[in-house]
Amino acid sequence: MEQVIPGAQGLTAQGAMKGTLEGWQQKGKWFSYGGHAIFSRMAGQGDTVVLLHGFPTASWDWSRLWPMLVQHHSLLTLDMLGFGFSDKPALYDYSIEDQADMIEGWLAGLGLKNVSLLAHDYGCSVAQELLARDQEGVLPFAITRVGFLNGALFPEVHNPLLIQKLLGSPLGGLISRGLTRGVFERSFRRLFAPDNAPGQEDMDDFWYLLTYNNGRGILHNLIHFMEERRCHRHRWVGALQNAKQPMRLISGVADPVSGAAMARRYRELISDADVVGLRNVGHYPHFESAAEVYRAWRDFCRQTK
Repeated sequence: MEQVIPGAQGLTAQGAMKGTLEGWQQKGKWFSYGGHAIFSRMAGQGDTVVLLHGFPTASWDWSRLWPMLVQHHSLLTLDMLGFGFSDKPALYDYSIEDQADMIEGWLAGLGLKNVSLLAHDYGCSVAQELLARDQEGVLPFAITRVGFLNGALFPEVHNPLLIQKLLGSPLGGLISRGLTRGVFERSFRRLFAPDNAPGQEDMDDFWYLLTYNNGRGILHNLIHFMEERRCHRHRWVGALQNAKQPMRLISGVADPVSGAAMARRYRELISDADVVGLRNVGHYPHFESAAEVYRAWRDFCRQTK
């Protein structure tokens, strides 16, 4: 099944957060994972939906979609280890499997029995690992449905930016530590459809979250997930192909990294593929066109009750 929805048109200093980003942090809670502080947000009532963010950003990505979803769901999100307001240890073996361990333990500790997943980018790989565990019968909760937003579900059609390739190279440590705001902005803006490019205040927020707590210094460690995707392709693609849960891919087709080509591959490899294409939307559909993503998710939930 495929749908196409027309696209909508649509902190200058390390020490100065402002506006809604500050409010987002103030409404958060922290929990401990392996002695590290992890930032989380929880709100709402109803079916539980866990929102999993991408690289190199944080749970703040969901801030535009959050007010829509929270009217109908119990929402949970977090900044994964190494991201956003969570701790960013310099000497740490970051991995998708470890992030999945953390999220599994967090949800189990909350006593949840059923959750839906809505994941973006890096978070899609975490969701694939959780799906694989669900199929092995080792999760302490059930996954009821899964939504994917512009993630590298199939590494063979992933088209990383130059800065991502450099971060994953032997020079990654130097590139990471020397990353300037100008280089970050030029690379990051390429991910968005032209009409949806982040404004200056948005870029302030994204840069603040990236550099918070020395975040620049670990980017080369975090980006090992691109190699993990290749190493675990059989397991993670198999998790999609063997899933019993309803799944929907909501794809910003103007994404140069994991857009139209990823959606085509999804239709090729997933039986009865449910794909919603968003025209004139790039890599961050939930930030660029939150209302369209909300409608696509709402309709998906109604169809899969």
